[in-house]
Amino acid sequence: MGSGVQHALEQLKTTGVRITPQRHAILTYLMEAMNHPTADDIYRALEPKFPSMSVATVYNNLKMFMEAGMVRELTYGDSSSRFDANVSDHYHVICQQCGKIEDFSYPSLRDVELHAEQATGFKITGLRMELHGFCKGCREKQH
Repeated sequence: MGSGVQHALEQLKTTGVRITPQRHAILTYLMEAMNHPTADDIYRALEPKFPSMSVATVYNNLKMFMEAGMVRELTYGDSSSRFDANVSDHYHVICQQCGKIEDFSYPSLRDVELHAEQATGFKITGLRMELHGFCKGCREKQH
């Protein structure tokens, strides 16, 4: 188990959250998966180990992790929400064919946020940048 998971669990304990085996498994899966899984993906991956766990359990835990600021929900139109345990500033590139999402880092877009505030009078509270294209796997299948 990575030290990130351990740190996250310690953080949860300080807020009075009980660390159940399912909770531990969901968080570990999310932090190690890096493929921005849906709640169903998480459920299917963990169900063999936790046969009594329901999809509702997964959703409830994801909601609790989001409230604790440990997980981000990524919503894309009408498709299922995906979940990201990387809450640092980063951006996503999304394959238009298979739906794969990859993280990439780029210097902060704080200048863009400040410009948007000045131009519109909005108070910017967040930003999500996505790039769309075709992943290497899908491009190779086309040739």
